[in-house]
Amino acid sequence: MVEDHALMRSLVADAFRQRGFEIATAGSTRDALEQAGAFDPDLLVTDIDLGERPNGVELATILRQKAPHVAVLFLSNLSREAAAAQARSTVAGASFVNKGAIESVDELVDAAEAVLADRPVARDQATSIAQARLLRLTPAQLETTRLLAAGLSNAEIARRRSVSVRAVEKAVERVFAALELSGAEQTTPRVAAATLYTTTFGDPTTGL
Repeated sequence: MVEDHALMRSLVADAFRQRGFEIATAGSTRDALEQAGAFDPDLLVTDIDLGERPNGVELATILRQKAPHVAVLFLSNLSREAAAAQARSTVAGASFVNKGAIESVDELVDAAEAVLADRPVARDQATSIAQARLLRLTPAQLETTRLLAAGLSNAEIARRRSVSVRAVEKAVERVFAALELSGAEQTTPRVAAATLYTTTFGDPTTGL
């Protein structure tokens, strides 16, 4: 979320966190671009007028060039017609919220969720997003995923790491949650996690 007014930035960030979002905030385009590589956002919420160039539309254009899957929601005090024309003519699929027209920050979060729901995500982009989640695992979680990918059972992982089977079960559950895997998918979470690890890092049996 990029907003040059600190109070607005803080209020919006709190509203997103309360709705379960993981959010990074920035007061300028420069700060946003420095954070974007590590944060790997799914959504950009940005004011159009950030007090300096690049502005919010230019920021969105830069991010879309690097990550086409990013959904974009623009904020502005400009007239709806003027701001929307500027934003949509430059950033395909972007949405717009007039700051002066919203009655609460919850309306802004609702608009953000709508933008995310409408975002088309191609298969290769979905894979990229999943790999980004994998790279954000802790070292211990990543090692657990490697052992899963190598075909070890929970009991075998427990013996190897000198912990209880129950501890391994909890660790595996946390990995599945972090990777946003569920049994509702066509493959089981265990197979999906193993496939994702192998696709990203190669042979998981190296060093076993």
